[in-house]
Amino acid sequence: MRRLAKILALSVTAIAVAVATAACGTEKISASRYNAQTYTGAQIFAQRCGGCHTLSYAATHGSAPNVRTAQANSGPNFDQRCERPITRVLYAIANGGFSGAYMPQNIVVGQDAIDVAKFVATYAGRSAPREIGIVQCDQKQLGVLPSGSGTPSAGQPTATAAQIATSTTGGNTGTATETSATQTSTAP
Repeated sequence: MRRLAKILALSVTAIAVAVATAACGTEKISASRYNAQTYTGAQIFAQRCGGCHTLSYAATHGSAPNVRTAQANSGPNFDQRCERPITRVLYAIANGGFSGAYMPQNIVVGQDAIDVAKFVATYAGRSAPREIGIVQCDQKQLGVLPSGSGTPSAGQPTATAAQIATSTTGGNTGTATETSATQTSTAP
């Protein structure tokens, strides 16, 4: 009888462990499948960015739960942090975030970068606490995608690379190309 009790106890323990581990990693991407661009962006974000950033719509939990005890490479929690306009996200992708310290530059490029940027700009900040006097993320403009992304409709303005650089750096790009273009256009 003792042997039967041991086998039963081991069986119950094995079943409990199996049930507990089966629930791990079952969270799924909850971005809308009806918008192929943002859903693709969510998939790429989960693969490339999820280790350092949290965004529940991509089922990622890479940010540290406590900022005071976080490792240096723990990225922002995008459930709490708004990332709009879309050009801001494209700038961060191309330049390794805003500090340039830990995030690799151009972690995604081309259409993948545009898809990730659209996804992050669309879904980031949705769980941010409501604060008086602060414009909520869902009330800020999403912005427009740069030309060549294939998504703006006819007649919709698109941003050029110079406009993206100007809007994300506060107008201080300081490139010779922009300066000469400005001088050429103002010359008689």
